Amino acid sequence: MGSAQALSPRLTPVRRPLGALPSSSVLAARRLIAQRLRELRLDAGLSARALAAAAGWHESKSSRIENAKTVPSDADLRAWCGACGAEGEIEELIAAARQADEMYVEWRRVHRAGLRRTQESGIARYEATRHFRVYCSHVVPGLLQTADYARALLASVAAFRGLPDDSEAAAEARLTRSRVLHEGDHRFAILMEESVLHYRIGDAAIMAGQLDHLVAVMALPRVSLGVIPQTESRRLWPVEAFHIFDDTAVKVELLTASVNVIQPREIAQYAKGFDELAGMARYGRHAQELITVARQDLA
Repeated sequence: MGSAQALSPRLTPVRRPLGALPSSSVLAARRLIAQRLRELRLDAGLSARALAAAAGWHESKSSRIENAKTVPSDADLRAWCGACGAEGEIEELIAAARQADEMYVEWRRVHRAGLRRTQESGIARYEATRHFRVYCSHVVPGLLQTADYARALLASVAAFRGLPDDSEAAAEARLTRSRVLHEGDHRFAILMEESVLHYRIGDAAIMAGQLDHLVAVMALPRVSLGVIPQTESRRLWPVEAFHIFDDTAVKVELLTASVNVIQPREIAQYAKGFDELAGMARYGRHAQELITVARQDLA
């Protein structure tokens, strides 16, 4: 009863984001919880007005919750179930809502404990994943970052978000996570836009070191690194950065939040997008030539 896995069949799918996301998972999750709450009210023989009176709020709030316009808090769920005489449903609903809420997490909440903790929290997932597909349109993927590049980037993140600067420790944790490149049974398909090679993170020396590192990483037997030329005729526009972990989850990075997608239909869309982007990329010697041009431009 203490986890989303213990939910009844009507609620099992509620392991999806509840926030305002550009994702069909959002509406699906909100509607499922709203539907269940409406069923509880009807089973109790209560009108929306009677439930609102029992819960101590305005009738319009009941309507907003039932129509998935308002995401109910823990207190709302307790009040709703209490009014319906369905106290036995409280634990399941709260567990489902909390787990679903974790699928859309604002960076300000993630980073509350510091950037280092955020990097460390992802290590277990990286170790468990066998097939990585990564696309980046704005920075070098974290798995391929040097210590200096990671420090410069994470320091800018801390400054932008008004956080204490623990970029030194966070960069060390990021490099620890990157050990999966050399350990275990993992495969990596990594794509980046050519523009990433030219975006200046840190000074010229940091960028030179990072570009040299990319060339070295290309020699790793389980790493496929592709660079999409700026001059390539686009079959798919540059999109937000995303990581596909096996075929079970996608992590999307937005400016304000991290989105974890587990809806199979959406995962398939990201996989299709990755394949489209991969078809436009250059590999091996041709990718190295693009990196060399960016390296020369630093002079």
